[in-house]
Amino acid sequence: GTTPVNIRGKPILSRTGGWTAAFFIFGNEMAERLAYFGLSVQMVAFMFYVMHRPFSSSANAVNIFLGISQVSSVLGGFLADAYLGRYWTIAIFTTIYLVGLTGITLHASVKLFAPSQDNCDQLSRLLGACDQPKPWQMLFLYIVLYTTGFGAAGIRPCVSSFGADQFDERSSDYKTHIDRFFNFFYLSVTVGAITAFTLVVYIQMHHGWGAAFGSLAIAMGVSNVLFFVGTPLYRHRLPGGSPLTRVAQVLVAAFKKRNTSFSSSDMVGLYELPGRRSAVKGSEKIEHTDDFRFLDKAALHLKEDGLDPSPWRLCTVTQVEEVKILLKLLPIPACTTMLSLVLTEYLTLSVQQAYTLNTRLGGLKLPVLCMPVFPGLSIFILLALYYSTFAPLARRITGHPQGASQLQRVGLGLVLSILSVAWAGVFERYRRKYAVSHDFKFRFLTPMPNLSAYWLLIQYCLIGLAEVFSIVGLLEFLYQEAPDAMRSIGSAYAAVAGGLGCFAATIVNNIVNSVTGNEVEGRPPWLSQNINTGRFDYLYWLLTVLSVVNFLVFLFCAKRYKYR
Repeated sequence: GTTPVNIRGKPILSRTGGWTAAFFIFGNEMAERLAYFGLSVQMVAFMFYVMHRPFSSSANAVNIFLGISQVSSVLGGFLADAYLGRYWTIAIFTTIYLVGLTGITLHASVKLFAPSQDNCDQLSRLLGACDQPKPWQMLFLYIVLYTTGFGAAGIRPCVSSFGADQFDERSSDYKTHIDRFFNFFYLSVTVGAITAFTLVVYIQMHHGWGAAFGSLAIAMGVSNVLFFVGTPLYRHRLPGGSPLTRVAQVLVAAFKKRNTSFSSSDMVGLYELPGRRSAVKGSEKIEHTDDFRFLDKAALHLKEDGLDPSPWRLCTVTQVEEVKILLKLLPIPACTTMLSLVLTEYLTLSVQQAYTLNTRLGGLKLPVLCMPVFPGLSIFILLALYYSTFAPLARRITGHPQGASQLQRVGLGLVLSILSVAWAGVFERYRRKYAVSHDFKFRFLTPMPNLSAYWLLIQYCLIGLAEVFSIVGLLEFLYQEAPDAMRSIGSAYAAVAGGLGCFAATIVNNIVNSVTGNEVEGRPPWLSQNINTGRFDYLYWLLTVLSVVNFLVFLFCAKRYKYR
């Protein structure tokens, strides 16, 4: 069944696992997010200043890296649930991640891999007059960058699930532990992001690109060591066989019996193994539901099936219910794709906004690349105060033990993301109008001294709060609602939704540029490299409309969903 085992596959009888084991696992996710956010901001600047690539192509390359990091989670989740287990999947892919980061560090440290920097000033970069990189130099950069992204395939879907596996489901306070675990888990993610936007930026400014990327590689290496040190403490769940094979068997069996009626005289009943044992290793039996009745035909036990039927002709009720659950879960993470799209746009567009603004606060001048730290700070503060402020207040309003249900938290996050991107459109309209009226129209890399960058904090903090409510609620929702033997696949849903948002951001940007720009008429696109001649505000308002539509779809899906 679902009895936890140790690294040798022996059943665990003692209270191994728990918070001590979970904290060893937190370090791995913290290092991965440190590298993820560090590269998402630093790589755009590295490609522009060192590799002499325009902002647009640099941003698209990074968006693809972000997408690969998340969409490839399907592969990692599949391998973990089917063959390797979560522990070995994490171990293998963190090593791949470390290899990729080492390659990026090498690329940034050795002059051989970069074009000549001679006679390349700011104006030359903007005009594209600097020496361009050789094809093999860019090829090597893309290989190591996307290798790093692929390394996340086994980390994203497995670390949160493996951490949650450390708690005993039979414990009376299991739900409380799980709720707190996912909050602390995302707190570790936030610490990684804050470090990426502050310490790594500081290292880059004072010690160069090689040292900055090298610090990411060192952090990943240290986290790998800590992960392996915790090995004796971990509780493991045995892989339950290929989930995709089980899904395929249900679909094939249901198709073969598509013309068979539920009232057929040849029907023996819906097939399930007798006793407590489930046909799916690592899973409890799942009770039959009336959803997706056409899939029940895969479990129709006919006389002609015999005593030992093929699983491609007859499946158990548990196997059919697994597929139903995966289908019912799908719309919820799909609705968070829009939030990921907005987050991806902020990582690049808001940095371009910040270059035109005064980042000085009193006697402190904050580097532009540090500006995305503020969503992380808002997340950190909310998570730190969650149980002392938000949860008690929400509990009085909703009556829910955790303050709000998982889907209510996801919905609240989507509302906050709408407010964030709407404000971004309002402020960008004001910023652009100010730049044009104060003779900064063509000086888009010159900060305007009387317009503070800290107006961006409103959109940053709102999107940070949106992220913590939506993503933490979504991760907890997917872990608890997914079938026992498919929890890594369930967690991968969240990462895939995030990856699709990254790819969607690239697609939206390309469509917007092709539709809105016209070189013949001299009309710049909305996402012009000169932000003061472009119309970033129009893009933000377009995203606001799409976000509202997305939220209405979420409300429809959430209202129809029934918790297991």
